[in-house]
Amino acid sequence: ALSNIKGRHFIPICPEQLGGLPTPRKRAEIVSGTGDDVLNAGAKVFDETGEDVTEFFLKGAECALMICKLAGAKEAYLKDKSPCCGVNLICRRNEAISGYGVACALLKRHGISVRGF
Repeated sequence: ALSNIKGRHFIPICPEQLGGLPTPRKRAEIVSGTGDDVLNAGAKVFDETGEDVTEFFLKGAECALMICKLAGAKEAYLKDKSPCCGVNLICRRNEAISGYGVACALLKRHGISVRGF
């Protein structure tokens, strides 16, 4: 997926960190939906202890979008299987399922091309 990157400029970011979560952090997953559902207030993100971390994911997605807009980015390379950055897959109960993460869904809504790796 990253074979054609020569000559491109990258801005490495982590929406989960931008949203206020620490590193390392507890595993999290979108419950009963995908990133689109979280953006539409139809699903939430919980960490492995049961804490609702939805607001951190929403804030991080907004920050990532702002950075993309400020940089004039037309595409984003995101880590698949993430509840935040998943492009094709997100993980739920240790299984990879089809769906977008929260930041991925927001970037797509704003016309930014997303690619998973």
